[in-house]
Parts: sequence; structure tokens; C-alpha cells
Amino acid sequence: MTEIVQTAPFPRAPIAPGLSFGRSAVGMLVALVGDTAYAMVPARDGRHYLASGWRIARPIAEWTRSDFHGHGGDLADETAFRSKVLDQAQHNQERRALGRRESPGGRHTPWGLSQGGTVYADGVTSHSTAGHGGFKLSDDRNRKVHPMLSAAGGWYEEDECWAIVAITFPQLFTALERRYAEQTIKDSWPDAWETIFGTILAPGESRTKDRRTLEAEHATDWIVVSAITSEHEKGFVECIATAGGKRCAGTEERRFLVPAGDYDMRRFGFVIDPDRHSVYAGRSSFIGWQGRGSP
Repeated sequence: MTEIVQTAPFPRAPIAPGLSFGRSAVGMLVALVGDTAYAMVPARDGRHYLASGWRIARPIAEWTRSDFHGHGGDLADETAFRSKVLDQAQHNQERRALGRRESPGGRHTPWGLSQGGTVYADGVTSHSTAGHGGFKLSDDRNRKVHPMLSAAGGWYEEDECWAIVAITFPQLFTALERRYAEQTIKDSWPDAWETIFGTILAPGESRTKDRRTLEAEHATDWIVVSAITSEHEKGFVECIATAGGKRCAGTEERRFLVPAGDYDMRRFGFVIDPDRHSVYAGRSSFIGWQGRGSP
């Protein structure tokens, strides 16, 4: 088995060919990278997020909000927007330099018939289907994957398992792809990451490790597993919680009302404070709980 080695990121180019920044017709900070346009779109509470558009056939100064779609993640400020756009520009340059080539579809995959593929290198092909997709590694390539991450048959789906291919063959991926892959492995397979790279992930570096820590520290506490803004109690979030955050069948569930100011919707694993958050038996905003008269 070939040892997996973390490679240093490619140096970022000062500015990429075909990259330009500007202001849209409504004053949004926007950028053009090849045929793809990006915008720093205003959201609630003074926040912004990244949106994109494709082949907008007008000058930048004439772009409008309707030209952009999707949610590419929150943006703290204009510096963050420029950084993301530069990352994408560099990614495009590196991807072209890698010389990936397209291949015809027709192959059967675990997700259906392939509609086409991209050959990253001999024995490393990404397939797309009508509903999903992923990588197929040849037998020789698959033997190089660490045993803790290896998939029988060499198929690696596109949501998370693609990252296994990327950390095994980092020379076939761009710096941006490698960063995403490394974080995906840390989040989803922290034990494998620590074993392969001989390190210990600190709090905040792995979603899975953080969940384990929270569940161990609050094994007997009520942890929210689902939440919704209450339609019946203004200013409150209606929460469904279980002991230790367990989600298996037959687990007891209780409802609580949490003041909206207390509940952090981005926080992982909100823990109910019995001194502040009351058990709730009133009308529910959860469809599955409507009509129930007790917690």
C-alpha cells in the first residue's frame, strides 16, 4: 500500500487571467471568472452570502440580483468574497493544467447508468448519473487506498467518499479540492485521519469528534434533535429533544420552548437547560406532533 502524504497547497496566483471584479447595477460586489459570475448577495441581519450565475450576456455594471442563484456559503465581508473568488480562479487554472479528459457514458454504476465521465488519470474516473455519481478506481488504484477507508469494488460516491480518492491521489486534484477533501475526511472519518497522518484532531476540527464529545459530556441531558420557530408562542423556538441526543427508534422525545435569543441555530447539538427551558405540551408547529396533547 502506498503511504498517503499530505501535499502543500499550490501557491495562489496574484490575479488569474479572465478574472475581474466590479459592482452590479444594484451595488453588489460581483466578479467574473471565465463564464461564471459571482455575487456577494445581501441577506438578513446585515449578512451576505455567495451566489453564482452563468454566462450573463451583459456588462458587469448591468447585472442584477435575478442573474444569480444558489447559496455558496456565508460571507463575513468583502475580503472573504474576494478570497473565495480568487480560490475559484486558481482552482480553474489548476484544473485545466491537470489535463482531465471526458469519457463517454454507458457504464453501469451503483447509482445507475453513467451519463458520462471524467478521467482524472488511468484507473481514476468520475461518473455522473441521472441522480448521483462518484469515482471508480481500478483494482490497482484501489489497493493504494488506506484499509480504514477502502471500499470494496473501488466505488466512491460523490457526497463524501470522493474525498477518500482525493487524499489518496492528491496530485490529481486542485488545492481547493484538496482542502475540501481534507476537511471532509476530518469531519466524517476522524479516526482514519488521525491514524493515517499520526495526529490528534483538536475540538472544532471534526464534526464527528465534536458530536462524540458532546454526547459523552451530556449523555443524560436533553439534546435538541429537531427545532422550528413556534407559530403559537411568539419569540420562542419549539424543540424536540432526546436524552443524549439519541435518534434510534423507540427513544423518548420531549418538547421544549426555548427563547429565540437563546437558541443558536448554527450551534451543533443544542443542550436544553432545565432551569431556563420549559417542557412544552401546547399546540405544536411540527406536523408529526400536531394533535398530541402531552410531551
